[in-house]
Amino acid sequence: MKFFEEVRVGDSYELGRYTFGAEDIKNFARRFDPQLFHVDEDAAAQSHFGALCASGWHTAAAWMRLWVNYQRHRTEASQARGEPVPGYGPALGFRELKWLKPVYVGDTIAYRSEVIESRVSESRPGFGLLTIRSTGVNQNGEMVISFLSTTFVERRPGKP
Repeated sequence: MKFFEEVRVGDSYELGRYTFGAEDIKNFARRFDPQLFHVDEDAAAQSHFGALCASGWHTAAAWMRLWVNYQRHRTEASQARGEPVPGYGPALGFRELKWLKPVYVGDTIAYRSEVIESRVSESRPGFGLLTIRSTGVNQNGEMVISFLSTTFVERRPGKP
């Protein structure tokens, strides 16, 4: 993890990939989004999707898992080098969340995040705010999810 002053607009992070399996799709949907086209293959075949597809919330949750893993890895690497680790969070929420294409069984989504804006927090001067655009692209190069999020990131101690 980097301190606020070390992050630049345009910095991007390849978070990893997630492949959506039929049982994963159905299990997630049964718990959190039990619409028939997410839980029943026959009903999904008759829907406007034409086949079983993942909940949009599942695609967002997969991004979250990869984001946490990415941040954890960076934190552990900094600690192993004896470097200070800045605090980050909380996030202030999602904006402009768009599910652009369905995610079907077997699709592999590559997730990426890019810093698009940064500013010092007025309410918490020891922190900056980063706005990040996150996207997921399937194996065919088609964007399936896009959203903006803003989060607090600690500034280096002693910075004006």
